[in-house]
Amino acid sequence: MGARETLLAEIERDRDEIVALLSRFVAAPSPNPPGDTAEATAVLTDYLGKAGVPFRTVTAEGHPNIVGGFDGASGGPHLVLNGHIDVFPVSPDEAWTHPPFSGAVADGQVWGRGTTDMKAGTIASVITYVYLHRLREALGGRLTLTAVSDEETGGKWGALYLLRELGDEVRGDAVLNGEPSNTSSVRFCEKGTLRLTFTIRANGAHGAYPNKSENPNRIAGKLMERLDRLTELAPDTPEALAALLADPKVRAAIDAAMGAGTADIADKVTVNYGVVNGGVKVNIIPSVCRMEVDIRLPIGIDRAAVLAEIETILADFPQTTLEVQEAASNASSYSEPDHPIAALVQKNAAELGRPGVVPIPSMGASDCKHFRHFGVPSYIYGVPAGNMGRADEAVAIDDFMHVVKTHALTAFDYLSGGRT
Repeated sequence: MGARETLLAEIERDRDEIVALLSRFVAAPSPNPPGDTAEATAVLTDYLGKAGVPFRTVTAEGHPNIVGGFDGASGGPHLVLNGHIDVFPVSPDEAWTHPPFSGAVADGQVWGRGTTDMKAGTIASVITYVYLHRLREALGGRLTLTAVSDEETGGKWGALYLLRELGDEVRGDAVLNGEPSNTSSVRFCEKGTLRLTFTIRANGAHGAYPNKSENPNRIAGKLMERLDRLTELAPDTPEALAALLADPKVRAAIDAAMGAGTADIADKVTVNYGVVNGGVKVNIIPSVCRMEVDIRLPIGIDRAAVLAEIETILADFPQTTLEVQEAASNASSYSEPDHPIAALVQKNAAELGRPGVVPIPSMGASDCKHFRHFGVPSYIYGVPAGNMGRADEAVAIDDFMHVVKTHALTAFDYLSGGRT
């Protein structure tokens, strides 16, 4: 049996152990905010320590990040595996079939907050790293593991910190990430984010005297109508992406992965009014209204163009000031859709029984943006999103194991140059 066949056989042999590891990982709470990932990080470091693989913990402002790496027997490319440890918080109003931090294994699924986003994907990275370390004599190049603690709040103390502080140790030639996506698609680019806070002020007055003050809430409504026109801005879409977005198969895959109608907005600016807060009592005209807006920027349009349009709009709203939420604002990011990593994901998914994987863009943000901004081609292949961030978040074990195997085979093929 060759090394590649051995890799698959060992993963299948250890299926129950791998599922149990995911269960323990999910059962260790790591909601961010507040961002305490110590217990969940310990699940991974305990496993890595017992596996005898090289790794260390790099802590940034209280956020533990796991970094490991090893060389193959010969020269070759450097592949970085990336996943995150932190997860969305749980609302006290959510009703769960199984407790959110139970890691329950039932009905062919692992249940709990973070199963899809992205503890299943992070375990895929960890298993790939450990099992390929056993076969390192069959590999060339270098394999690096990064499991970070600060993705959900932007990555300042996670992936971005590692890229800035560790340099080439974590930058590599390519990144493979297991964020929730869909096993019928591989993600190669993602929209940028522009997060803004608008503050609208007026004198305020008793509600019975609208003649005494403008109403900041009404002004906010009019401002929304103007900001909605940002969706009409036309990006300079790269030729390869434009061709993909015109392909009916790709459009169908986008809608299948992210919901009907998503293909229509893949190359469009979108505007969401996430927080609007004005007033303290029903019979008082408020003196201030604060509005937080999330603008998504497609490939081919930058924030400068959007901010210029907004400044033009605000000329008609002298009561309003604007602040950019810099920590949560990032440029769009793009990698070529025909990179070897994307091609290997497609090939290996088909080999494992799921043919027809197509490259598509992401609408949401991931740590891949940070790697792409440092010039590292980065790709996502993960489990279906399902109830990501909602009650009864769960991952099907068959989907999870498929992603584990696809990641392991893709990393092996990329680092072995096709040797078996």
